[in-house]
Amino acid sequence: MTQRHLLAVFNNFDEAEAVIKELRETPIKGFNFDDLTMKSPIEHHDVEEVLGSRSANVQWFTLVGSILGGLLGFFLISGAQANFYHQIKGGKPLVPLPPNFVLTYEMFILGGVFISVLGFLVCAGLPAKRSPLYSAKVQVDQIAILVKGDDSAIAALKAVFTKHQALEIQEEAGK
Repeated sequence: MTQRHLLAVFNNFDEAEAVIKELRETPIKGFNFDDLTMKSPIEHHDVEEVLGSRSANVQWFTLVGSILGGLLGFFLISGAQANFYHQIKGGKPLVPLPPNFVLTYEMFILGGVFISVLGFLVCAGLPAKRSPLYSAKVQVDQIAILVKGDDSAIAALKAVFTKHQALEIQEEAGK
């Protein structure tokens, strides 16, 4: 089933909030509430309450990147030092732990940062093809709601937008 975008423009935040509440409470087959995006020219502090909390999994990328970076750093450094076993070290340990912990810590941080950036790009869906739907009125003073749904859900979504007096409804052409 193909998915299409639908953009509805509203005159003020209260109308857009009413639409979002109805879309959250009404089960529409082929529509996932997480596929809803609200566009506004200014910041609204009530948006987080209206949209609800959304999952962010970047911290898991950070945890895995840090652990793998630390392990990789420790084993690379220890492996390089262990290859010099035939050299006389004068009673010193083959793998000295305190100096290795410093470099392991550096690799721990480096791995965490690199994988966090990668995780952010993956979680944000970048790079991705964005919806071609756009209204210049959103830059001025109006609120837009962009949704993605299956073909079967488009009619129900349009009905909700029309019910709440959307000023403009744009629909992505079917493929």
